[in-house]
Amino acid sequence: MLTILLSSILLSSGTVKPDTLKAYGALPTERQLKWQEMETYCLIHYTPTTFQNKEWGYGDAKPSLFNPSAFDANQIAQAAAAGGFKGLISVAKHHDGFCLWPTKTTSYSVASSPWKNGKGDMVKEFMEATHRNGMKFGVYLSAWDRHDEHYGTAAYANAYRQQLTELMSNYGPLFTSWHDGANGGDGYYGGHEGKRIIDRTTYYEWHEKTWPIVRKLQPDAVIFSDIGPDMRWVGNEKGFAAETSWATFTPIGLNGKVAVPGATESHNAETGDRNGKYWIPAECDVPQRPGWFYHEEQNSRVKTPNQLFEIYLKSVGRGACMNLGLAPMPSGTLHENDVKSLQAFGKKIKLTFQDNLAEGATITASNTRNGDTKTYATALITDADRYSYWATDDTKTDATLEIQLKSPATFDLIQLRENIKLGQRIDSVALEQWENNAWKPLAKATSIGANRLIKLEQPTTTARLRLHIYAPVAITLSDFGLFKEYDESFSFDTQELKKQSGFKLKTGRSKDNAYITDGKPSTFATVGDQGVLVIATNGATSGIGFLPRQDGKTGGIPTQYKISTSADGKKWTLAKEGEFSNIKANPILQQVFFDTAADTKYIKFEPKQFIEGNELTIAELELYGK
Repeated sequence: MLTILLSSILLSSGTVKPDTLKAYGALPTERQLKWQEMETYCLIHYTPTTFQNKEWGYGDAKPSLFNPSAFDANQIAQAAAAGGFKGLISVAKHHDGFCLWPTKTTSYSVASSPWKNGKGDMVKEFMEATHRNGMKFGVYLSAWDRHDEHYGTAAYANAYRQQLTELMSNYGPLFTSWHDGANGGDGYYGGHEGKRIIDRTTYYEWHEKTWPIVRKLQPDAVIFSDIGPDMRWVGNEKGFAAETSWATFTPIGLNGKVAVPGATESHNAETGDRNGKYWIPAECDVPQRPGWFYHEEQNSRVKTPNQLFEIYLKSVGRGACMNLGLAPMPSGTLHENDVKSLQAFGKKIKLTFQDNLAEGATITASNTRNGDTKTYATALITDADRYSYWATDDTKTDATLEIQLKSPATFDLIQLRENIKLGQRIDSVALEQWENNAWKPLAKATSIGANRLIKLEQPTTTARLRLHIYAPVAITLSDFGLFKEYDESFSFDTQELKKQSGFKLKTGRSKDNAYITDGKPSTFATVGDQGVLVIATNGATSGIGFLPRQDGKTGGIPTQYKISTSADGKKWTLAKEGEFSNIKANPILQQVFFDTAADTKYIKFEPKQFIEGNELTIAELELYGK
């Protein structure tokens, strides 16, 4: 009786108060938390497609083509580590079907190539180099196989799961198993051109048979696909998450069917869903070059450190992770420009975030949970622990923090983090600075989550800030930081391609033709007559560049083409034909180069297949000289 009475007195006096802080909504698993903490990693595309100068392999390359003269997995891993990246993912098999390890499921692998006399295992070499450089390792295994004669049958689906089992069993601990959404279409199946269409909702039995292999053999590995289940595709290949980006997500299948890779609604991929059913944050995948595979003509178009930093701010800085695609040369190493950019990016990240200018600040809260200024101290917001936090009472769903810095500081980046072990709680924030004896708006943001980086238009200097926070439940905040972006001059050593000027279009309407050569990617022309373009050149031509429309729509974008040349505009000779692979997900400038520079007067461009529609849309056209 005395014990009960004493407890009652202590509770009523405020000395002891039970804590009822509850997690909010869907929550991350332990493997998702470890993935979130990585922030950045790289994806390596290197198959016979590299030797064909294609963006997607057709499945027709002979294994004898795959024979790098100077393959060096350590050079690639060192460059990634210098960039500050925390992991590498080997594309163990891309859509061309060629396996970089000696699989038991097919002879179409390194075992049939001249590289190391067929005794090599490139996945193993990537894994060893990754660990040697202090990073985590993962694998990508394409579900689509444009080479296998059994693709579309149960035999291939079983073989695919066997390949997955091999990769999950023989390459140490993996941090991810990466699954593309591209499934079914044109290929060179069993040595014959054809088209294989599968029912994506049932063929791979993702939920029933395939992903359980990963869960059993690599329980700590996160699984990536369009729909998760651990992290989702962000819906574009620019590397940008949406300004408002929720880690919670509800996959929606097509036509009422179950959601699976390649067959899901995409309208919520970038943003996620506030109060979504599952914790499936976004991964932002983007190539370091315009395309995923190496193309010599793109050596001058490697993303600069500042471009990579913008991607970092709009991926990691919006609660996602950044997955940068690396493309080794046919020799088997990264080009000097790729290495140079990675090193400078790593330096920029390190020097930008090495000093938190808010460290040691005095922070006063409008409310602290249970009045417990020790357990929920505002000082926890500026410590080095991303899971320690300040919190409010349940009834206080909007609050303010007044921040007094030790001295005036100049900054242009603001960092906020939630303790996501308790869910994504905060709806929005607004920051003010004290200037001329008054509070003035400085910045605002939505959807904080695991990490939020707010970039100011220009640096500001102040010693006093006020943060307003809004949420539907008790607020928690684990980190607050102020940083100044580090910047230095940067340039590549290689030169841009020589563009031909003065060429003229002989077909199409003059009004539309002006859009094709106005140098403005935002404008585009529509070309009738099945989109055939005839161009009068202005000298020797080594290739042609085609930029698809950039407004996010796909009408009139070609996926296959034929290019012919002529001396008189009447008799035509085929110069090149092929496909614009991955153009839907990554509508970048498509460049086609002739085997030799052609002294031709006319070039004819004929689209042979469109994503949708039958009239060509084109934003820009380029011709390249010698």
